[in-house]
Amino acid sequence: METKYPPDAKVYPAGEGAFLSITDMLAYFEKMGAMRVSDLHIKCGTQPAYRIDGELVRLKGGVVTEQIAEGLVYPLLGPKNIEALQRDFAVDCSYKFGTLQFRINAFKDNDGLSTAVRALGMDIPAPEKIGFPNMAWQDIIRRKHGMVLFTGITGAGKSTTIASLIDRIAENRACRIITLEDPIEYIFTQKNSMISQRELGRDVDTFTHGLRSMMREDPDIIFVGEMRDAETVSLTLTAAETGHLVFSTLHTRDVVGSITRILDFFPYQKQDEIRNQLSLGLRYIISQKLIPRKDGSGRVVAMEILNSNYAIANLIRKGKIEQMYSQMQVKTKNQPDERMITMERHLSILVKHGQIDLLEAQKWANDLKSFQDAMKNESDIEVT
Repeated sequence: METKYPPDAKVYPAGEGAFLSITDMLAYFEKMGAMRVSDLHIKCGTQPAYRIDGELVRLKGGVVTEQIAEGLVYPLLGPKNIEALQRDFAVDCSYKFGTLQFRINAFKDNDGLSTAVRALGMDIPAPEKIGFPNMAWQDIIRRKHGMVLFTGITGAGKSTTIASLIDRIAENRACRIITLEDPIEYIFTQKNSMISQRELGRDVDTFTHGLRSMMREDPDIIFVGEMRDAETVSLTLTAAETGHLVFSTLHTRDVVGSITRILDFFPYQKQDEIRNQLSLGLRYIISQKLIPRKDGSGRVVAMEILNSNYAIANLIRKGKIEQMYSQMQVKTKNQPDERMITMERHLSILVKHGQIDLLEAQKWANDLKSFQDAMKNESDIEVT
């Protein structure tokens, strides 16, 4: 298998007699930049398509056959992952090309082989460049314990934001950082901190097994790629309670939905216990969306931020989750005990600053009425 699928084999008919290899296709990410071209989709029965500024754009060449798909995708997987794909019908892995790291998900569908290739820059952006609407990130990197949860749909920039914060911590503090990722996305360099990155399927079999062994590895900071089941959630909350700073992610669209999703992992009779753990261990929830810029030059992040101060912790403990949104609407001062913002408020700020279009903001708002109210509010918040 090592020689059967070389990455520079020109197997895709791109039109006008030209043929492309998978390395040619990956080179386009480097040319345009991973912030603009985020994904490549390869699927039997249609042309390959790039996601450019959030929209799918197909190549104008031929339709991908099973043989072409294998010639493009298998060089990214390698023999072990090809075997896993044929056995399990789906596989996750990573691939490094040039200055970029790629996250690969290959799977079988009704037409044959399909693959999503996600580009991640090797250069981790500074927190100042992410687009936080306040100084919440400074609170986070100074913390010694507690859980910081990042939520949003796939492709919302969660991994980039977490990598930025971990990289700044590693630069400024001498501590032990261990990550559990599926797959590894950003590669951290050893700075003042000592960092171990573990990949599911290569270094550890599951998040829960990795978390259990991690408790014997003396970590200060833990990054769990995703909370996927009750056991992972429970272990992550316990780690946050017992003196570790824990980062993790959920695929939810807003802050309130994130709390509900965590509780839904557990049977009703255990939810009081989980609410109590959350009230003690949670520090921040940051929900992200990437919105196309008004000038067409890429995308900008919009954030909803919950700071689990005393009032929020009390609402969580009492199960009054629906009242958290009103706290985010009023606790907006840029000071440690507040620093909250709703998605609708941040969208309105980005519109007023000319970064995104009004109609685009309306499409991405979780609550259109709240967004309209935010647009009418004359007060403003400085975007850092």
